[in-house]
Amino acid sequence: MNTALPSVDSPTIQVFLLDDHEVVRRGVRDLLESEDGITVVGEAGTCAQALARIPALRPQVAVLDMRLPDGDGVTVCRELRSRMPDLACLMLTSFDDDDALLDSIMAGAAGYVLKQIKGSDLVAAVRTVASGQSMLDPATTGRLMDSLRRQQEPQARTDPSLAQLTERELAILTLIGDGMTNRQIGQELYLAEKTVKNHISRILAKLGVERRIQAAMLVGQVREGNGPSLPGSRR
Repeated sequence: MNTALPSVDSPTIQVFLLDDHEVVRRGVRDLLESEDGITVVGEAGTCAQALARIPALRPQVAVLDMRLPDGDGVTVCRELRSRMPDLACLMLTSFDDDDALLDSIMAGAAGYVLKQIKGSDLVAAVRTVASGQSMLDPATTGRLMDSLRRQQEPQARTDPSLAQLTERELAILTLIGDGMTNRQIGQELYLAEKTVKNHISRILAKLGVERRIQAAMLVGQVREGNGPSLPGSRR
């Protein structure tokens, strides 16, 4: 099988696999390494192993399972992207879940595919994200974002909850709107990552939303002039 022969000068795509099932990892490894220009440089069965090994191996693509014994692929993706902005994370899951897709988008994943995917399509997905392109289906992501936007618009116009936020919480909310990870926010404001996480939990509770993406969209609407003023926001 050879889905796309690289040119003689094309560099080899280095891939890391994270899945708690050895049989799945072995199958994906065999599939990818049967292709010209792709090599699997490492693998892991837990989040902890992946977070230790991937930064050391510096692959171009990380294929991440969503559900793992000690966490989830979205958290791994978010953490790795904060350390390695050039890493392309391809989420590989058995579950067609809108919430998981949204979480993956917010974590910076470059692609989201189901394990039922054909082998040739998975290879193509790896090549696509390695080239810097996205494998997130535009129709699906557009539908999800529109749904969230419709839910958020009435709140942006009428909800006075922003007034409940402290100056520190407003600063963190602004950085969430800038797309920063918890680690990046901590570096920006000289806070521990755990402290940032605690602040964000309180911010979401005060805003009456469940998801970080909803808070980010509220910031976007404020900047566009569709919501209440946000002190300290970068308009």
